[in-house]
Amino acid sequence: MLSSAVRRFLDKWKSYRHRFVPWVVFNLKKNEQSLRKVDDAKYDKLVPDGEVSASLLKLFTVLHRIHYGGKNHAELRPPPHDDPGLESREADAVLRCLGFNIHRRPSSVPGAGTGVFVSEGLVLKGATVAMYPGTIYQPYEPILLQSIRNPFVFRCIDGILVDGNDRGISRMVFRSCSGRDRLGPLTMSDTSWLTDSPLNPLAVGQYVNNCSRHTPANVCYQEFDVPGRFPLELHRYLPNVNYSQHTRGPLRCVVLVALRDIKAGEELFSNYYTIVH
Repeated sequence: MLSSAVRRFLDKWKSYRHRFVPWVVFNLKKNEQSLRKVDDAKYDKLVPDGEVSASLLKLFTVLHRIHYGGKNHAELRPPPHDDPGLESREADAVLRCLGFNIHRRPSSVPGAGTGVFVSEGLVLKGATVAMYPGTIYQPYEPILLQSIRNPFVFRCIDGILVDGNDRGISRMVFRSCSGRDRLGPLTMSDTSWLTDSPLNPLAVGQYVNNCSRHTPANVCYQEFDVPGRFPLELHRYLPNVNYSQHTRGPLRCVVLVALRDIKAGEELFSNYYTIVH
């Protein structure tokens, strides 16, 4: 019984340690190859925000056409999940739109749990490959309870936090905040990333595993603020929501961008931590 509990703890620790700041600091030199370094926070972008926005706009427009017939308003009914051909149509449309599809499945790294793979097509260098979903917390907002035993809290360079956990209290908080933020019939965020079948297929970035000496990073995180001109009817595909409805400014999102061309069958690996000089 004890040995079984120890094994479970060690398996959890192997996955969590890359997000535990004291462990990261203590092992900086040992993990030199899995660090990403930038000279200044303002240079921490592989591609311009305009390209990220255009890519998401293109994808969301295609998804909106499939799910809602491209309607701009209105009493938009949820997509018919009992439609047996919907998933296939989504996958085909995403492949034509982006040139690739990604899916979650057990990682190729022993003990790493779930991973994210390119299942079809080719990801070109600089492409937006995935999004990191979750509730957005400003540096001064409370997140203690949500962070306990939570390996999915992502810290942005400016201290903003993204809680990408799809279970427990984190799940309840996201659903509550998403239900709060509506504009008439329009929803301002997507809760389907909390399920096994997200409407936005890119909203699986929290499951991308950390790189290592043996598995170099092929994607990196990039912070992205949704522009005010982003169409309101397409906000329903954004897998992020502010914890406070009084938060001012654009909605923070985090995307993963390809560092090189990535072929079908490859697993995505990122840098969990960036050193800013």
